[in-house]
Amino acid sequence: MIASIAFLLGGLALILFGANWLTDGSAAIARRWGVSDLVVGLTVVAFGTSAPELVISVMSAISGNAGLAIGNVVGSNIFNIFAIIGVTALVAPIKIERTILTKDIPLVLLSALALLAIGNATLLDGAGENMVTRVDGILLLLFFTIFMRHTFSAAHSNTDAGETVETTPPMPIWKSVVFVAAGLAGLIFGGNLFVNGASAIASALGVSDAVIGLTIVAAGTSLPELATSVTAAAKGKPGMAVGNVIGSNIFNIFFVLGTAATIRPLPFGSIGNFDLLTLTAACILFWVFGWFIKVRTITRAEGAFLALCYVGYITYMVVRA
Repeated sequence: MIASIAFLLGGLALILFGANWLTDGSAAIARRWGVSDLVVGLTVVAFGTSAPELVISVMSAISGNAGLAIGNVVGSNIFNIFAIIGVTALVAPIKIERTILTKDIPLVLLSALALLAIGNATLLDGAGENMVTRVDGILLLLFFTIFMRHTFSAAHSNTDAGETVETTPPMPIWKSVVFVAAGLAGLIFGGNLFVNGASAIASALGVSDAVIGLTIVAAGTSLPELATSVTAAAKGKPGMAVGNVIGSNIFNIFFVLGTAATIRPLPFGSIGNFDLLTLTAACILFWVFGWFIKVRTITRAEGAFLALCYVGYITYMVVRA
């Protein structure tokens, strides 16, 4: 137990340092190439911080632990919106661009609805077991390709439109690359250490694999997103903070789950509609809070509500277990 706690704390330290290095390096590259913080968050940072989910889900699929593979993705996406957006908004209200609300967040909702439909496929055919098949996995990967095309097209349009770039002296390119590489390494290794330690503690307490996947492993693999988004918001880069969450959610379902299911079909098992509907509701709240109340801004009060939603979800999961 002592070794597991040491793994957990050591992993958390690596995650925090890695998030800081990755944010600094990515922002410097964005300034040098004239790319917005949002696009960097949607692509480079989102992919890097989703690496723990990719490793855990793919390895779980290979080992036949479908509950952990799917639970990791579903739980991580719930954590991303409720906990990360919530905590980030508590640090600093999040101003959201109109294009994010009209193009990017709807893609996040689409990914959740796609997973909800896959999880209820037996309602249509009335037979078999709900699972993410290889065909579903390939379709999810195709959606991911469309998302990447959309993102880079938007980046090209923003550059052509003469997007404003910071005039402060940029970090040397070699140093930026070192920061990004060191940040990603810290996030990945830190995430693995945290998950290993937390999973060992949970197993020792007799918690099921499904609950581990939806809660501890999901939160552990999402700590990079939390650390990166909060750090970015504290440094006055809300675009990277929001883009990181949006990109990570889309990466997790379309790329991570698509890759894992293509390797091996994944039955949903005990992961049911409560979890899938919670994810869908989180996406809807993310969109609604961005549009209404205080237009295109997620306030501290809204952030607190999202964070409380996650506390409620975790409480229910623990009681249900």
